[in-house]
Amino acid sequence: MSARPHKKRAARRILVGAAVLSTTGALIAAIPATAGETKSAASLPGRYQDVQLLSFNDLHGNLEPPAGSSGRVTHVHEDGTTETINAGGVEYLATHLRQAREGNKYSITAAAGDMVGASPLISGLFHDEPTIEALNGLDLDVTSVGNHEFDEGAKELARLQNGGCHPEDGCYNDSEEFAGANFPYLAANVTDEKTGKPILKPYWVWKKNGVKVGFIGVTLEGTPDIVSAEGVKGLKFGDEVETINKYAKVLQKQGVKSIVALIHEGGAPASAAYNYDCDSPGPGDGISGPIVDIAKNITPQVDALVTGHTHQAYACTIDDPAGNPRTVTSAASFGRLYTDTTLTYDRWTGDIARTAVKSANHVVTRDVAKAPDMTELITRWKELAAPVASRPIGYIAGEIPNTGTESPLGDLIADAQLAYAKSLDPEADLALMNPGGIRAPLTYAASGSEGDGVVTYGEAYTVQPFANTVNLVDLTGAQLITALQQQVSGSNEAAPKILQVSAGLTYTLDLTKTGAARVVTDSVKLNGAAIDPAATYRVAMNSFLAGGGDGFAELGKGTNVLVGGDDLAAFEEYLTANSSAATPYPVPAADRITVVK
Repeated sequence: MSARPHKKRAARRILVGAAVLSTTGALIAAIPATAGETKSAASLPGRYQDVQLLSFNDLHGNLEPPAGSSGRVTHVHEDGTTETINAGGVEYLATHLRQAREGNKYSITAAAGDMVGASPLISGLFHDEPTIEALNGLDLDVTSVGNHEFDEGAKELARLQNGGCHPEDGCYNDSEEFAGANFPYLAANVTDEKTGKPILKPYWVWKKNGVKVGFIGVTLEGTPDIVSAEGVKGLKFGDEVETINKYAKVLQKQGVKSIVALIHEGGAPASAAYNYDCDSPGPGDGISGPIVDIAKNITPQVDALVTGHTHQAYACTIDDPAGNPRTVTSAASFGRLYTDTTLTYDRWTGDIARTAVKSANHVVTRDVAKAPDMTELITRWKELAAPVASRPIGYIAGEIPNTGTESPLGDLIADAQLAYAKSLDPEADLALMNPGGIRAPLTYAASGSEGDGVVTYGEAYTVQPFANTVNLVDLTGAQLITALQQQVSGSNEAAPKILQVSAGLTYTLDLTKTGAARVVTDSVKLNGAAIDPAATYRVAMNSFLAGGGDGFAELGKGTNVLVGGDDLAAFEEYLTANSSAATPYPVPAADRITVVK
């Protein structure tokens, strides 16, 4: 999903003292013994060796089970009915992965980026050190970078890889330094603008008993469009296909013929069910989005693609340039699923027997035993975070979801930003909020010692973890309408990003049309009056949007800029001022944008 900017909050330091698939017998062929050998042919490796590839993506520091809809997946039954399953949490993910590995001597665990960033408070408060520790405990072998790995810039990413105390907040455990990741982060298409060299390893090779599988890791080329400028300063992001094809040749020259690409870019299956057959009626027919063209153009030398970014679940086959089917997978997000892929390795050729590759997504259910080491890790970091996380900041009358074209939570956040903007400048007219900057719903049910309807700082942090500022800019009415059109045109046409709007701004979105025409311009009104293209409006938005992020170039042209304070602080201030235990904040109606389908 889209990343949002982020210089991390300064006041974060807390003192320490406070599907396994078995190979059929027909695939096993013994290599005949040569003269003089004392071992029997039966004791030697067979020609074909199953290699288990377990994978996941877009964990985003979700160590604890994600709340609300963020912690659920949909299962579709053969009769077409569906059921919702609670899923996720690293205590359960660890157990599932360890059970899946049982009996598989050749097992690799890989990921496709966004392991950190936009994380809940238990990880984000500590610059995601807890998540790296958890991934080490999960025995992750390798991952690509994602756009969120650049939330705090390349230097911080290097620290997560190599270890060391945070340059500003120091060490959270006075007895030892942060050790860093036990696994390599791969960034083949992320290069230093000055040297032209990748900032991290471009590829990595897994080896065991003569079996070699190479991994190439890339993030989406458009990362600079969805990360703050400071986060990608001095970096260049190359084309995914060109980069993967380049390093596939490098691996081939090194004698590595079995290759997996870890790509932080994805697609959209036709169904939200994690077990939807996206190869029906034919290979790849049930999936769309950027990954389709990428998959069709990556060299046939690559045998499987593990993808991410879109937070969708799929296990498809998409034909490579030679017309041969190739596995393309994604395991949704937040640790709710993992993918189990069987790669059948041919010892004679050193390549994968593609016709034998099988893959399926599996739910990280919460009906298994918790992994004790993960429970200990979560408990330790929660104790450090508790003084900050448990502080009540408001009350709500029911769950405020983050779903729909216009979400109730989006309305709440936009209203909070407008209220804050008016405290800085009474002439503020409206506020706009990017949907990707809202990371979770506000749940009503109690968690821990709080009561139903109590909103804690930790919950609010999970909703808005990016540490943007709330800025004010002047836009003409014509610019405002252009910005609304950019929601559904240009880079956002295929996957619209609908801005959440503050009270008073209304308009009609006609989804039966295409491109910018979807925004019915004469319906755009502020407090009932039509937007005047020639008039000037004072508009509040977070610093990410004010920089033109998420494809909203027009918003980046605002003038008379006033940089305000932290967006989470504005959210907290608004909830505190407008709710109490006796009069909780009502669930917004989400009726500002009229959608025509």
